[in-house]
Amino acid sequence: MPIRIRDPGLYATAHSAELTRHPEPWLPPNGRVARWGKSQDAGRLSVAARTLARVSTPRRLPSRAAAVKLARRVAAGEPALGRARRVGRMLRELAETHPDAHCELDFTTPYELAVATVLSAQTTDVRVNEVTPKVFARYRTAADYASADRTELEELIRSTGFYRNKATSLIGLGTAVVEKHDGVLPHTLDELVALPGIGRKTANVILGNAFGIPGITVDTHFGRLVRRWGWTAEDDPVKVEHAVGALVPKRDWTIVSHQVIFHGRRVCHSRKPACGACTLAADCPSYGTGPTDPAQAAALVKGPSRERLLRLAGAPDDAPPSDGPADDPRAIDAGADPVEAAVDVP
Repeated sequence: MPIRIRDPGLYATAHSAELTRHPEPWLPPNGRVARWGKSQDAGRLSVAARTLARVSTPRRLPSRAAAVKLARRVAAGEPALGRARRVGRMLRELAETHPDAHCELDFTTPYELAVATVLSAQTTDVRVNEVTPKVFARYRTAADYASADRTELEELIRSTGFYRNKATSLIGLGTAVVEKHDGVLPHTLDELVALPGIGRKTANVILGNAFGIPGITVDTHFGRLVRRWGWTAEDDPVKVEHAVGALVPKRDWTIVSHQVIFHGRRVCHSRKPACGACTLAADCPSYGTGPTDPAQAAALVKGPSRERLLRLAGAPDDAPPSDGPADDPRAIDAGADPVEAAVDVP
């Protein structure tokens, strides 16, 4: 059967993953375009092969002129349709760049995720995952947290920082869940944000990853990236959530949150983004904020999937990762949620 393409003036050739302008609105049943070469059968690829070619083809960096033009267009007030199309392309790139994106907090139950997310404020997921095995072994239910000895709990979570405030939140959370929800963590946004230590960001993490209810997690990485990319100019986390929610299909809210956060941690760093090794460069109005030289940018890319990220971006992978300072781990979620970013006074 012929394949329908959303834009009637675009459809794919048989040996290229790029879309080619053509007056006909349908791809012929044999999957070929009459004017793509001397022999229509030469170099013909299946749909699967074209998809793999698309994923493995290194992305091209924009020219300086193209980057300046995009930046000016976004700064001047990008038309809604143009922004939607650009965001759509970036979403596709994010999905291909970070197919391994997921919640990096370890948990086995919704309540464990709630605890881990409370502990993750102002620290790294790696640090939280080092602490939670002992916490989860000692406290298994909401009632256990409600009756916890404060001194013992504080000592277990001390290394996550702000441990006094976090202990207060965990004890209060356990008490509220026992008294108001019979010991079972609720699964609606309104009920979750009414609990001690649970702000809107934490609630969306829990809903999306423990209950399968789509939610956008606006932490510091997410907020700064969507502003850097020109998806929104809003600073308030709730306004950012609504603005991005209007651009991203609801079913994808949770996974897109993970993909954006993955990109922020691995490529698009706060202080010095790896612009020359970024698969999103062609649609980023902030391209050039970091080094655009592929070799220099490659040294800034971090994480376990570094080799694949560099291959996708067409950047050299023979240079070792930079030993320069990374983003401040204690500022990872700063400002994302006032409830969770409270300062602990020793």
